[in-house]
Formats: sequence, structure tokens, C-alpha cells
Amino acid sequence: MTTTSSTAPPALTARRRRTVLAVCALSMFLVGLDTTIVNVGLPEIGRGLHVDTRALEWVVDAYTVVLAGLLIVSGALADRFGRRRVFQCGLIVFGVASVACAMAPSLGLLVAARAVQGMGASMLSPVALAIVVNAMPDPRERARAIGVWASVFGLSMAAGPVTGGALIAAFGWRSVFWVNAPVIVATLVLVALFVPESHGQRARRLDLPGQLLLTSTLCVSVGVLIEGPRIGWASPLAMAGYAVILAATAGFTWVELHRPEPLMDLRLFRRPLFTAAVLGAVAVFVALNVSLLLTTLYLQQARGWTPLAAGAATLPMALGATLCAPWSGTMVGRLGPRRPLLLAGGFTAAGGLCMVNLGDGTSVPLLLLAYLLIGIGFGFANAPITNTAVNGLPPSRAGVAGAITSTARQVGSAVGVALAGGLVAGAGPAGLAQASHPGWLLVTACGLFLLLVARTSRAATPPAR
Repeated sequence: MTTTSSTAPPALTARRRRTVLAVCALSMFLVGLDTTIVNVGLPEIGRGLHVDTRALEWVVDAYTVVLAGLLIVSGALADRFGRRRVFQCGLIVFGVASVACAMAPSLGLLVAARAVQGMGASMLSPVALAIVVNAMPDPRERARAIGVWASVFGLSMAAGPVTGGALIAAFGWRSVFWVNAPVIVATLVLVALFVPESHGQRARRLDLPGQLLLTSTLCVSVGVLIEGPRIGWASPLAMAGYAVILAATAGFTWVELHRPEPLMDLRLFRRPLFTAAVLGAVAVFVALNVSLLLTTLYLQQARGWTPLAAGAATLPMALGATLCAPWSGTMVGRLGPRRPLLLAGGFTAAGGLCMVNLGDGTSVPLLLLAYLLIGIGFGFANAPITNTAVNGLPPSRAGVAGAITSTARQVGSAVGVALAGGLVAGAGPAGLAQASHPGWLLVTACGLFLLLVARTSRAATPPAR
């Protein structure tokens, strides 16, 4: 996200404001969808490109790591050069990269194209929200629009495997990337016709050293998690990775604390409420992505299901997220974040517990129940975490807090995929269910951690009724 302070918004009709929201929500749907749509296609991609599970993790994480690393700087660029302009650039980059993914003849080119796709996505998610906020000066209308925004994001993440399974069954794995092209073209036309230009009231300076160090830390951390099972956790290469992570983290901390306009305001982490919310965002997306990747590999490799059947099995997860995301937003507005966070943690932990003894013959109803519980937990989580992150901060800091929380979500996605892939790397179809048990315990632990975040949120000031 970017800062919400901006130039005076143009007077838009109610119909045009709704159109702006729809266009921006569509871009958010694409960003979230491409975070998870590839999961269900990984076995097919592996067979098509003749690569193993460990290498396939990069297809997912190249996108999420770059997206996480560039979210904040993209918001700063939009404030400086114009939000609509940067948004249009993001759409073009995202669309061209999607076509490159669809045509990639090898894993290396596919991973590179996915990284470029993440670069384009980083110019869509935070910038589109700033456009919506700028177009809706009325606080109540803006609050409803942000609620719609959160619901669309939750739906897109949960709907990815279902959509991917259907596309792969009908047209093959490359279709999950081709489908973006017509949507991007339509969105570009709608942006040109309906979305007004806006700038930040005061353009922030770019923090290039901080950006470089943050991206390095994320990339090397995820790389070590993915490659660790292959190279050995105590190997010289892994040790070198640990040293780079420590040095980059220390350098990033020093740079950010000494810059007048840092990329990430680390002083916010002095607030326990904010820190708990950021860690909660990581936990939610670790749980979701561990669940999605383990489900994909288990159903297709251990039980021999088709991509369509595996995607359809996650329908309860998508249903739970879709129904509970708007309900959670309403609860936060009326009761504060604690109750929906308790529900999020409880349902997520229950879903993980259903799967801790997963076997080759686990009943389908139990699988569907577990996916439903995890989907409900995910649906309840997003709104209260965002609320907890920004609660108690002055409006001028809310945009920064939201940007850090958005980054934390993508970090959680990347870490979840890396951890899940590492757990089952090298496990054959017969041993995959057993190898996944620690992953489901991790999902349970993430749910229990959300209960702690809910307890922390007690200190939040109750929202005005």
C-alpha cells in the first residue's frame, strides 16, 4: 500500500466511483489469483518441463518474493509519478510476463517470467488501493470499499486452485497464464476510460539501499529454505546463505533506522500491537500456502487425482473464505478485532488438527471438512489483522502500516510454499502423506498463534460505533 494522503480528489459520480472500485478490485483479484492458481498445476508443470517438486517451488516463490520485496517502493513511485500511470505500467508488465510464462520452454525461463510477473503485481496491489481511497472521500463509503477490497483478495487466494484445476483440465497448464492476457487488455481499457490520475501530497524519497537489502534478505532466505533439503542444512553453501541473511538483515536494520524517510519504518515495531498483527499476517499466509501445496501434492501424487478433482476439493476452502471475509469485516466494525481473530485462530487450528494423521486412505469427507475449516479461518483473519495493524496509529502512519502488513502476507506465502515443499521433497507417492504431517502441525501452530494475537488485540481501542 501507499500513503493515503493525496491531492484533492476529483468530484466523481457514484456510478464512476463504483466503476473505479470494480476495476481496481479486478486487478487485486488477478494478483491474489496468481499467488495460488499455479499450486494445483505444479505436478503438470513438472511433467511438462521434466523437473522435480523442489525445483517447482521456485515457480510459486519467484512471484511472491519479488511481489513482497517491491510492494512498498511501488507505492512510493506511484505517489511520485502518478498512481494511474504506475498502475497502467504494472498491468502491462504483468500481462507481458503472463504471456512469457505461458510460452516458457524451460523451468529457468518460467521462473524468470514469474519474477517479472511479481514485479508487475507489485505495481497493482498497493497502487490500486490508493486509487480507490483517493476516489472516495466519504469515510463511510471508503470503509465499505476497503471491505469489498479485502473480500476480493480473500476470494482470489482461495479460488486459485479451483480455477487452476478447471483450466488445466480443459486446456493444459499453460492456460493458467494465458487467461490473464484478455483480462489485462480489458482492464487497461477500463483504466484509461474511468480511473482518474492522482498523486501523493508529498512524494517520498526512494530508499534504494533499503530496497536492495530487503529484497536480498527475502530472496536468500527463501532460497535457503527451498534448497536446504538438497544441499544440506550444514553444508558450506547453506552456511554462506545464513551469513548473507544475517548481514543483509543487519544492514537493512541499520539503514532504515538512520534514514529520514526509510522504506520501512521499523519504529512501528516498538508497538506490541503492530508487531503481533504483522506476525499474525505471516502466520495466516504460511498456513494457507502450506495447506494448498500439501493438498495439491497429496491429492495428485499420492491419490492419483486429476488437477480438476484436486482443485474441486478445495471448493470448501474457497466457500469458507468467501462467506466469512465480509462477515469478519462487519464484526470488526461493530465489535473490534478480537472476536474474529479468535474465530480465525480456532478454525485454522481445527483444520490443521484434522490432517495431522493424514494417510493414503483418509476419508474424503474428513479432507473436505479440514479444507472448509481452514477456509473459514482464512476468511475471518484478514480484516482484523489489518485493523489491529493500523489501530492506534495516526492517519499519516496508516498507509505505512498497511504496506508492511501487505508485505508480511506475501512473505508468509513464500515461506509457506518453501516449508511445505521442503517437507515433502524426495518423498515418493507412498510416503508423501506421512511426510506432510509436520506441515499440518505447522498449520495448527499458526492457528494457535492467531489466538495469541487475538489476546494482544484486547489492548486495541474499540472502534467507534
